[in-house]
Amino acid sequence: MRRTRAAVTGVVTLSLLLTATACAGGEEDGGGAKKTLTYWASNQGPNLEADKKILQPELDRFEKETGIKVELEVIPWSDLLNRILTATTSGQGPDVLNIGNTWTASLQASGALVPWDEGTFGKIGGKDRFVASALGSTGAQGQDPAAVPLYSMAYALYYNKKMFREAGITKPPATWDEVIATGKKISKDGKWGIGVEGANLAENIHHVFVLGKQHGADFFTTDGKADFTSDGAVAAVKQYVDLMADAKIVAPGNAEYAQNQSLSDFAKSRTAMVLWQTPQQTFAAQGMKEDEWGVVPAPVASGAPGADRQTNSMVAGINLAVFKNTENLDGAMKFVKFMTGDQEQITLNKAYGSVPPVKSALQDKAFSGPSLTVIRDTLGKSAAALPQVPEESQFETVVGTAVKELFADAAAGRPVTTESVRAKLDKAQQQMPKK
Repeated sequence: MRRTRAAVTGVVTLSLLLTATACAGGEEDGGGAKKTLTYWASNQGPNLEADKKILQPELDRFEKETGIKVELEVIPWSDLLNRILTATTSGQGPDVLNIGNTWTASLQASGALVPWDEGTFGKIGGKDRFVASALGSTGAQGQDPAAVPLYSMAYALYYNKKMFREAGITKPPATWDEVIATGKKISKDGKWGIGVEGANLAENIHHVFVLGKQHGADFFTTDGKADFTSDGAVAAVKQYVDLMADAKIVAPGNAEYAQNQSLSDFAKSRTAMVLWQTPQQTFAAQGMKEDEWGVVPAPVASGAPGADRQTNSMVAGINLAVFKNTENLDGAMKFVKFMTGDQEQITLNKAYGSVPPVKSALQDKAFSGPSLTVIRDTLGKSAAALPQVPEESQFETVVGTAVKELFADAAAGRPVTTESVRAKLDKAQQQMPKK
C-alpha cells in the first residue's frame, strides 16, 4: 500500500451511505450483456487528476478492444476504505476496485469480494503468472485469495544528495546506528535528518511492523490473536518514535504530518532522508530532478537485509478485486485480465514508479534501473507481508493511533519511555476484537 489514508473507524456513516456509488453494472446492449463497468481506483499519483490522465487512455483502449466502457472514479486514500466498507455493508459498490494489499484479509472476511480459486485464476492466465511475495498479501492463509496483485512496492531509504554533500557525508547509511549518526550531523539550522508521517496511521503501522520483525515480534500470535505488548513489539514502537524523542533527528512538526509533507520537505532540502514506497512521481512533481536523490535498501541492524530479523520492508502494493455483487462478472474478469496483462503491467507500473507483480512483465528493461532494482531486490529477499488476519484494519487503527499519540508526546517534550509505550500498546490491544 502506498500514500496516505485516514484511520478506519469501523462505523459507516449516513453521509457515506448516501454518497456510495450505485449498484455495480451498467447499461445493456441489445442481447442483455452489460456494456459498462464501474472501477474504483486508489490515488497512486501526486494527485487525483494525475491518476485520471494515466488511467483513462488505458481504459479507452480496453473499451476499444472489448466494447465495454469503464466508468472511472479515483478515490483519495482518506476516503477509500470507508467507501469500500460502505459498499460491503449496503451491497452497492463498483464492479472492480483496487485496494491496499494490507486490507485484503479484512475485506475477504466480509464476504464481499469474489474469491480467486484455480478456475477464476485460469480466466486471467493462471496463478503462476504472479510473483510469490505479491500473492502472499492477497488474503488469509489457507483460503483462496480475495484479490490479485496489480502494483508492487517496497520501502527503501531515499537520501537528498545535496544535503549529504553539504554535511560531508559520502556514504548513505545501511544500519539504524548509521541513520542516527548521519541524521545528527545534518539536524541543525532548521534542517533535519529524516522525515516521518507521525499522524498517518498506515505509515506508522508499516514501519513498526518492520521494526517488530527486526526485534522478533509479529504483533499477532500464530493463531491470530493480538500480541501488541511483547517486548519485541514495545521495542519496535519505541525505536521508531525515538527517532524524534531521543535521537532528535526528526522535526517535532512531523508529529502532525499525514499528507506526504515529509516528501515535500525532502524535495525542498529541509529533510535529508525518508523511508518511502516509490516516491519518484512526487519528487518530480515537487521539482526535484532524478539525479538529486539517491536510494538504498532500508536499514537493518546488521546492514545486510534478508529474512526474519533482517526484514527491511513490508510487502507493499495494490491489489485488484471484483465486487461479489457485480452484475457483470464476465466483463469484470475481462477487465482484470486486461489490467494484469503484460502490456498494461509495464505501462502502469512504469507510470507509477512501482514494479509489476506479473513475472513476465517484471523482466522488461523499464524495471532494471538502480531505483527499481532496489525495490525488486527488497521484494525478492527481505520484505514480509503484514499479518493476513481479518482484524488487520483494526490493528492499523489502534496501534497506528498509539504511535501517533507517542509522536505527539515526543513533539511536546513529554518523555517516551518503555513503560509509556507499553501502556499505549496495552490500551490498543484492549480495543481489538476478543477471540
